[in-house]
Amino acid sequence: MEALSGLLLVLFVAMISGTIVSVALPQIVGALDGTQSQYTWVVTASLLASTASTPIWGKLADLFSKKLLLQISIVIFMVSSLACGFAQDTAQLIAFRAIQGLGMGALQVLVQVIIAAMISPKDRGKYNGYLGGVMAVATVAGPLLGGLIADTSWLGWRWCFFVAVPFTIVAFFLLQKTLNVVSVRRPDVKIDYVGATLIAAGVSVLLIWVTFVGNSFEWLSWQTAAMAGGGVLLLVLATWVESVVKEPVVPLRVVRQRTPALAIVASLAVGMAMFGGSVFLGQYFQTGRGYTPTEAGLLTIPMMLGVLLSSTITGRMISKSGNVKPYIVVGSIVLTGGFLMLATTGHDTSIPFMMAAMLLVGVGVGMTMQNLVLAIQNTVPLRELGAASGAVTFFRSLGGTIGVSVLGAVLANQVTAGINEGLVKAGIDPAKAGAAAGSLDVASMPEPFKTIMRVAFADATGHIFLISAAIAAVGVIATLFLKPVKLRDSLDLPAPTTDKEPVAP
Repeated sequence: MEALSGLLLVLFVAMISGTIVSVALPQIVGALDGTQSQYTWVVTASLLASTASTPIWGKLADLFSKKLLLQISIVIFMVSSLACGFAQDTAQLIAFRAIQGLGMGALQVLVQVIIAAMISPKDRGKYNGYLGGVMAVATVAGPLLGGLIADTSWLGWRWCFFVAVPFTIVAFFLLQKTLNVVSVRRPDVKIDYVGATLIAAGVSVLLIWVTFVGNSFEWLSWQTAAMAGGGVLLLVLATWVESVVKEPVVPLRVVRQRTPALAIVASLAVGMAMFGGSVFLGQYFQTGRGYTPTEAGLLTIPMMLGVLLSSTITGRMISKSGNVKPYIVVGSIVLTGGFLMLATTGHDTSIPFMMAAMLLVGVGVGMTMQNLVLAIQNTVPLRELGAASGAVTFFRSLGGTIGVSVLGAVLANQVTAGINEGLVKAGIDPAKAGAAAGSLDVASMPEPFKTIMRVAFADATGHIFLISAAIAAVGVIATLFLKPVKLRDSLDLPAPTTDKEPVAP
């Protein structure tokens, strides 16, 4: 429990950094004169860097000192948080957020790997409940704290990044004192940097294409052929590299097994739905409904409360029964139902109705996210624990990255169409509206631009939640085909028996 306290604080630091910023982002991007596409990339940059580096951190955890890697990631996260706070424009902020994503990805996967190296899968359900509880507290406290900071004139939005620094310092020294994990360094270490680079490059090219297609160039154009074709080619090449290298960042032998493969598909769907859907809630309440950052943080509490309750309760129930599949299946169904309710969102949607829908989304996330990691960890030997944990975290983050980018592009196109339609109805030529109609700083807009922008943004948000529900439904199908297994009591898989063993008479 002493070591766990430091690990939970590290996880708290990583989680709260994202949730603090989420509610304040409309104000941050507005203050830096950013656009809707840049708003999306402030989130996507950290998710993409986290996604690309997660398998490498997981592999390094199998090869080097887990404690040293965790401390290095804490330093990366702390320095990048300071840099984000001093950013002078959105380009700088996006770049620093990418570096922050390296630290965030490391913290999230290394905490899971270290706990898995100390506790058996069956007992781990209870401790995963603690993890889920800390994640929920950070997610609940983050929007509230971020809203208060953004609304406090003598602090300002930059403190949304600075506030993480003291937590990282305390976590660093606490882990130095309490964490002792046995690490075995192998002399034949080979890390697949080529595969990781190809994966990151392929995903980045596809996401950049999704961001600009339909606006800067047409769907059927040479730019689409070059970017979409190039991205797919890079990912195919990455798959080939992963199949031939000695130490792949995404071990295909693990991915090809039934339980890991289905859990990865479900994680991809949960990540796309969860990150892609929830990241725009704070923007909806502020830009679409006119609430302050603090009020927006308070309105998202039901979703975080759902994560807290469901992750803690199901974690203990799983440790008691040893069965994980039923909770994952029910959670994915609840998640889909919550997004279907949010798909009806508009500029006049009842707030109590939205809070009920967000509660369901939170319950679904709490029942699925950590337990999918647990399902994979139960199927692999201890020596591959880091790679397997990194793989499922990688695909969940990849789903989140794709979700935020794709849904952000859909939202931007829908908002633009809604604004143009509103301007025409008001008798204003959209071509003459200029930058006023495209700004995210809605509070400073004159009428009728302010009302037109709010209605257009709020009505467009329902489209992305409908897409999120469809993606979550794919996760339901994947979880239904998971093989029901009992979680093992041992840290490692039992050694395989050979046919040459003597048979007792």
